[in-house]
Amino acid sequence: MSFLDSITARPLKWLLILVALLVAAAMTLVVVPEDKQAIIIRYGQINSVVNQYKPNERFGSSGAGLVARIPIIDTVTFFDKRILGANMQNERVLTTDQYLLEVDAFARFRIVNPARTYTSIRSEENLKGQLTSILGSSLRNELGKRSFASLLSAERGNVMTNIQNALNREARRYGAEVIDVRIKRADLPTGTPLDAAFNRMRSAREQEAVAIRALGQKEAQIIRGNADAEAARIYAEAYGKDPGFYDFYRAMQSYRATFLSEAAKGADNSIILSPNSEYLRQFRGN
Repeated sequence: MSFLDSITARPLKWLLILVALLVAAAMTLVVVPEDKQAIIIRYGQINSVVNQYKPNERFGSSGAGLVARIPIIDTVTFFDKRILGANMQNERVLTTDQYLLEVDAFARFRIVNPARTYTSIRSEENLKGQLTSILGSSLRNELGKRSFASLLSAERGNVMTNIQNALNREARRYGAEVIDVRIKRADLPTGTPLDAAFNRMRSAREQEAVAIRALGQKEAQIIRGNADAEAARIYAEAYGKDPGFYDFYRAMQSYRATFLSEAAKGADNSIILSPNSEYLRQFRGN
């Protein structure tokens, strides 16, 4: 009897054998995607790690695919290989100048040592929660050393670098690597704290404006005094070189200011001078 005749004669038997093989294959083989890291656990201990993250690895040659395991004895736990996020919501931080801020921040991280992650914290969700808690502590520690104005200046970059370094030191204990940390929002609480802060800022700016105006007036007086001194020096030099011309020039300026002014041009205004007045000596010539 041929193989085909045997299948035809006993189809139920062969169908059961096929189903048993498929079940055994399903229990033995596991598909590890490219974006996942797999840990094979045997008798409660880590037996091997499949498709672990490596820097600068090429897509398609990372070790993902079908992986064999011992049915029932081996279990497989997956960890994401992609960049993950830990978001912190509404953390209240007190700055050195007594501003109470509501801060929203987030961190981007990647699991680089899934075996350590599994042994230290078991799952991705636990890792996210732990990193979120550490991010809040790092923010409070770092922003508690800074003033509110520093968060609005270029010093903010140093603040974020310090927070990222502190968070990264803790993350490595759990097999993760922090890639970036950012503050989404840092606002004063609405209501009385916000109004009081605005009033303090307004008073500080008004005081600064008064100081700037006073300094400007002082500098203007210094410049005006120097200019008057320079003008007097020039006039003195001119008078010393040609007293007659200098006297004539000043007399012409005085005539212009007296006879061509708006007050002198009025219909009801008149100027009465004696022909022999010393003021009109330039009109008499030499």
